[in-house]
Amino acid sequence: MGAASDERYLEYVVLGGSLIPPINFGIVEENLYRSGMPNELNFPFLEKLQLKTIVNLASEEPSQQFLNFVSDHNIDMVNLGGVGLSLSWKSMSEEVVLTAMDTILDTSTYPLLIMCHLGRHQTGTVVGCMRKLQRWNLTAVFEEYRSFAGSKVGESQVTARKLSKN
Repeated sequence: MGAASDERYLEYVVLGGSLIPPINFGIVEENLYRSGMPNELNFPFLEKLQLKTIVNLASEEPSQQFLNFVSDHNIDMVNLGGVGLSLSWKSMSEEVVLTAMDTILDTSTYPLLIMCHLGRHQTGTVVGCMRKLQRWNLTAVFEEYRSFAGSKVGESQVTARKLSKN
């Protein structure tokens, strides 16, 4: 990100005084966050989180502005969106979930943001798996998932079957 762009988003914070979180932003645990794909208006908010790692589950390529922000702030980006996921409505592969979980369970990578395109399905699936490891009951896992995904719960139904067998 160039100096002009840096000034633009810092000027926004100074003049507007508002920090805007990315779509479907939520706090999962201390120093562990979830959201949809951030845009330039969200950069000042993300800067305040002092992120060390981002797990990107989106099948879409992040914008160049976002990639510049990540690079300028020395944030490690773990890109899993293209691995085992052909379309956003398809189920995620076990490999993607396990790789994401390996990163998320390593607290040395915190503060960490888990994200996908809208912060709903892929992010919700991974967070749901983490909740199962935390021994949440399946009803609570689904409630959290639905609070971000709304009535679109297709992928979570497949994941729930897998989780309930464990």
